[in-house]
Amino acid sequence: MAFRYMVSLSLAVVVLADQSSHVSISLGGAPAVSHHSSSHHTHSHHAPPSYHHQPTYHSQPAYHPAPAYQPQPSYKHEHEPAVPACAANTSKAWCLQDAEYPTYEIKHAVEYHYEKVLSLYADVAELNTELSVERPDTLEEETYLCPSETAYVRPLRAQNTEGKWRVIVNNIDAHYQTLTQTTRLEECLTSADACPLVPECYESKCLQKSMYHRFLVYDSYDQYFPFAIETFKLPASCACLLGAYTIDH
Repeated sequence: MAFRYMVSLSLAVVVLADQSSHVSISLGGAPAVSHHSSSHHTHSHHAPPSYHHQPTYHSQPAYHPAPAYQPQPSYKHEHEPAVPACAANTSKAWCLQDAEYPTYEIKHAVEYHYEKVLSLYADVAELNTELSVERPDTLEEETYLCPSETAYVRPLRAQNTEGKWRVIVNNIDAHYQTLTQTTRLEECLTSADACPLVPECYESKCLQKSMYHRFLVYDSYDQYFPFAIETFKLPASCACLLGAYTIDH
């Protein structure tokens, strides 16, 4: 009976030891036996969190505004030609017609620099185109003794006093205003010939006279301010130069 009691007690101890994580049992003076828990509690070993590298933020490039539109000439030349196409088949130093005239470019530049251009334009005298250019038809009224051709014109290009061809600002609409530059031209038809209305006993010669005229010009290759006032030498009148009186025997 005592033996059964001891066995039951041992079984109870074993059960209790199984529920404990670590129990030391000593039976009859025997050395203590260490029993580890048979249930093997599973410990979750979580892996350390992976630290993602922060993305490298590159500094954004500084914003540079788009460059202002610079008008390009409609004619494709790296430099202004010495003689423009409009003057290729004439000996005159001006053009009244010009297929390559940069109207759009001039208008854009005028609107961009309007106040400054207007101050220059006001400095250029505008001739009165209503003046009559009809020639007198009687000898008593004849002031010009040599035949000539007179006209009021608005040149688009002309050769300045330095011999360089320039684009003249003419017929340009900007800010509800039309910029025009008019000049009077008179060309001798018989330059260097004897004056037809002077008696032969006088030495005479038809002489072309010129005047200096100022025009507002446009230079497409000047990126800062493409306007200036330059001087041009243009035919102004046809005079009769009289020499000494001579008698031919």
